Order: sequence, then C-alpha cells, then structure tokens
Amino acid sequence: MPIADLQQAAQKIAGFLATLNKLGGLRLKYRITAGDGARDPQGIEGRVIYVELGGPDVPMVTQHNGELLLALETIAAQMLRLDQREGDLVSFDAANFKALRAQELHMQAEIAADKVIRSGIPYAFPPMNSRERRLMHMAFRDIEGVETASNGEGPDRFLAVYPAGKTNLPVTPPVKPRSFGDRGDRDRGRDRDRGHSRR
Repeated sequence: MPIADLQQAAQKIAGFLATLNKLGGLRLKYRITAGDGARDPQGIEGRVIYVELGGPDVPMVTQHNGELLLALETIAAQMLRLDQREGDLVSFDAANFKALRAQELHMQAEIAADKVIRSGIPYAFPPMNSRERRLMHMAFRDIEGVETASNGEGPDRFLAVYPAGKTNLPVTPPVKPRSFGDRGDRDRGRDRDRGHSRR
C-alpha cells in the first residue's frame, strides 16, 4: 500500500528521529525530503521519502556496513506500516554511504567475476539486503561471461555468480559470519576453561 500522505509520514519520521536523539543520546541532524525531490537519481530505489542524516554520530550510523542506517530504514517503514516489498519507498543515507557502498560492491563484483571465469566454479557472496543484491545484479549485467541468481530465504538470502550458461552448477552457501553473541559465548567458555586450569 503506497504512502497516502507524504507530509504526515515525513513528520512521523522526524518525530521518531527527535525521540531517538533525546532518549538515545544520539547527536544526529536530519533533512527529510518527500515527493518528487526524494526520487533516486540512479533509479535503484523507488523512494518517495529520503532522509539524509548528518551530525557528530554519523560514523556510528554507517559502521558495520551501515547496520544502524538500515535498521532506521526498517523501523521507519514499519512505523508507516509498509509492506516488506515497499521498504525502499523510505530511504536513509549518511555521509554518502550508499554511493560509496555501491562503488565497493561494483569492485567486489569485478573481482568475483574474474575468479568465476578463471576457475569455472560458482561463487557465493555473504547474505545481503535486497537493495545490495539488486546493486550486485546490476553490476554483473555489464560483465560478460557470468550470470547471477539469488538463493536462500529471508536474512540468509545471498547472491551467487555462475559461469555464463551454467546456473545449474551447485553453489556452496556462504559461511555465516559469527555474531557478537557467538564470540561472547566462545570467550565465556574460554574463561571457564581458564578457571578450571587454575584449580
């Protein structure tokens, strides 16, 4: 369901960000554009609301591949009761993060394509969000000798690169990166082991 009242939706997002600054102790400035001025000049996102973040806490928003930036987008989309497929109607960016990330993904695409063409073995990227998978598919369109397909479900969905005409080859799913919690459990286990060895 599209956003019926863009100005009201923009005000809701502004209220959310003001509360986040006040209660979360963040120092973020924001500029919200709604309507035609919010359109993505590259045509990657179908956005109708664009939120540009600034201020001293921008590095926190963009670290870890922009996890917090994407989380803010997701929360805003849920506040506006957007369907999962309509998530790109609202877009957040900070310090030109998305353009820089697009360049980085394009370079990764070129390296992966070269590897696949040389070896003849499919390559799987780690799971990524739908916007980044779309960017990757677009990057690979310009590269001859390879084809791409998305595999997996939900947060485990990943992009695979195949030699051209060989999408029937098996692809090894990517190894999921450990979360912070996994590391903590491992470290706690190590501490327990150290405790036993002292006795």
